[in-house]
Amino acid sequence: MFRGVNHLTLDAKGRMAMPSRYRERLAERCGGQMVTTVDPDHCLLLYPLPDWEEIERKLVRLPSLNPAARRLQRLLIGHATECELDGHGRILVPPPLREFAGLDRRVVLIGQGNKFELWDEGTWTERREAWLKEAEAEAAEALAPELASLSL
Repeated sequence: MFRGVNHLTLDAKGRMAMPSRYRERLAERCGGQMVTTVDPDHCLLLYPLPDWEEIERKLVRLPSLNPAARRLQRLLIGHATECELDGHGRILVPPPLREFAGLDRRVVLIGQGNKFELWDEGTWTERREAWLKEAEAEAAEALAPELASLSL
């Protein structure tokens, strides 16, 4: 499981050093083979290759005549790019994907269990603040039934 927030820097070539605490798990899980794709929230998703292949199989099976399914297939599969950790534990984020997510130099890598999200640092900060405000407003009202039994 990948968890935690990591503030990182892209180098001039668009490479990002994967935090050392994830490298061993990535080597075991996928031999450093990963897939990067876009997310509708304008961040990038980084999956270990076996996890991505499972998701890709599910996406391919969606009904092709369903417009929402086709959109999702076009976005996720169409932008999926294989990448590999190099000998220094870095991953190259392809230019079209960097452009999509607005990644410049300062980025935030967010562990999300079986994958990572990669955000522009400024965008991440703005979105996080908005989500916290939304959570405050929702908490002031009533918790959704699914959350009512959750204890943190």
